[in-house]
This record gives sequence, structure tokens and C-alpha cells, in this order.
Amino acid sequence: MEDSVKNTELETHVRRAGELLAKCRDEVGLRIVGQREMIDGLLMGILAGGHVLLEGVPGLAKTLAIKSLSEVIDAGFKRIQFTPDLLPADLVGTMVYRQQTGEFVPRKGPVFTNIILADEINRAPAKVQSALLESMEERQVTIGDTTYPLPDPFFVLATQNPIEHEGTYPLPEAQLDRFVMKLTVSYPTHEQELAILRRIGVEHEISLRRILFKPDIRRLREIAERISVDERIENYIVTLVASSRERITPSHGYARYIEVGASPRATIFLYRCAKVHALLDGRTFVIPEDVKAVAPAVLRHRLILSYEAESEELTTDDVVNHLLSAVPVP
Repeated sequence: MEDSVKNTELETHVRRAGELLAKCRDEVGLRIVGQREMIDGLLMGILAGGHVLLEGVPGLAKTLAIKSLSEVIDAGFKRIQFTPDLLPADLVGTMVYRQQTGEFVPRKGPVFTNIILADEINRAPAKVQSALLESMEERQVTIGDTTYPLPDPFFVLATQNPIEHEGTYPLPEAQLDRFVMKLTVSYPTHEQELAILRRIGVEHEISLRRILFKPDIRRLREIAERISVDERIENYIVTLVASSRERITPSHGYARYIEVGASPRATIFLYRCAKVHALLDGRTFVIPEDVKAVAPAVLRHRLILSYEAESEELTTDDVVNHLLSAVPVP
């Protein structure tokens, strides 16, 4: 009887959470045409408690989508345009000498906010990336001799261009691994592009309402944590990630395409994202389709492909699909 009451209560919370997230999606949709997967991915990353990397050619509304989502969420927002001459102090802040008192005082940088839009993140040099890495992983910043906690919640929503490599610095694997998901943004359909054409000059005049507040984010995370995961699904998640590390003793044909597999952090994020995907779908439990739906976004930036994969012109998405087809579904 008690379990039945708890299940009914959870179903009510999941339904209300779905309605709230649908409102967020619809509100952003007033300004962004299509790109449903990108918007859902951004929401999923926020509820999973991590950072999201968007990759796509210029002009696909990556920056506009993040800015629009930040308007729907009642939280602090800063945009940082990453450039080759950016310094760590421009990001995290620095110590400033105050002549009146003869003391050095900290001047906090733009990273001290809730949502960071790291635009063209791969254009900044290694020192800037290492400064950002502490913020992303530890949720803190060290200025001088003092470490300062960052506001809660804290998200880095980053963009990068996959086709332009001049003046760029590839993100280190350690930093890529800190992103919950890497979303690839595709071109719009004919109908969507026609709708974009008819909105010329109007999209920036559309004001968006605040839908999601900080307490809502905390509550949604708690609801997502309560989504049940069967033991067989847990084993499926672990097997899926562990199978990407079979290069030494391969038992599947796809193993020769992977030089370095995904870390246990991928297992954790795959587990969290599967729960959030179930929540977005209005369910109180995870099914294998939830895991398969989020696996490409969670794994594509964590696999390092072998020379053989490159010679056959395979992408990480191709290899992830091989992986999904090879591992038995419970």
C-alpha cells in the first residue's frame, strides 16, 4: 500500500515536471524554429547537473538557443567570446591593487554566474582552458591564495565550429570528459528554413517569459533522481560503456575502431541522462530506449578512434551505433 502511494506521488511529480519542461521548450520555440533535439539536450544537461557542448557549422542558432534558454531560466547569465588572446584573468578574475588601503583585493571574473555561454570555446589557448577546467569540475575558482565557490547552479554551455581549424586549439580530452553531452546541431528542414525566412527581423523582438526558477531546477533534479532504474538496465549501461574499452581483448568487430574507450564518468552521465530522458518522456522508470537515445550524445566526445576507423572514414557516431547494435539489450 505504501509503495503504491509513493508511486502515485512520483507519477504526479513526473507529470508536473513534464508540463513545466514543456512550457520551457515551447517558450524557447517562440524564438527558435525547430532544433528540438538541441533544446531537449540543453535541458537534459542542466537537469543532469553538467555542462553541454554544442557543435555545428555557423548559422544554426546555437548561440541564440543558449541565450534564449537563459532568458527562460531565472538565473545569472554571462556570455564569454573565446579568442586566442583571452587570458585566464579575463575568465576567472584577478587580484587588483587598491591604492586607498594598500591591499590587493579580488576582482571576480564573468565565470561567477549561473549560466556561462562559452562561445567558440576551442579558440582559447591552453591556460584559459585549464582555468575553465577547475570551474567545470570543482565548481570553484582560485584567485591569488583564496578559493571561491561558484554560484549554484553552475553550467557551462559551450559552442564550437567543426569545420574551421585556423586559430583554434582542440579541447584536451580531460576537459571534453567534463561535458555531460556533446550535441551535434544539424541543418533545418525545408519547412523550418522557410519559417526562419519569414521571421527575419522579428526573432529578436520576441520577449520570453521566465519559466524555470532556481528552486524548480533543484526540485526537477530531485524528481529525476527518483526515477527508477531496473538492475538489468544498470548492467546494460555498465556493459555498454565497458564494451568501448575492449581493444586489448576484443570480442566484437567494432573494437578495432576504438583506440581509447569511455571512462567511468561516461557510465555515471549515461545513467543520469537516461533518467532525465525518461522524465522528459513522462515515465517514472527507465527503459533501454532511454539509454540508446542518449548514448550518442554522452559517448561521441569520449571515444578516441583508431587509425583504422579514420582510414575507413568512420565517425564516432558510426562507432557508437556499432556499439549499440553489438551489446545485447535487456
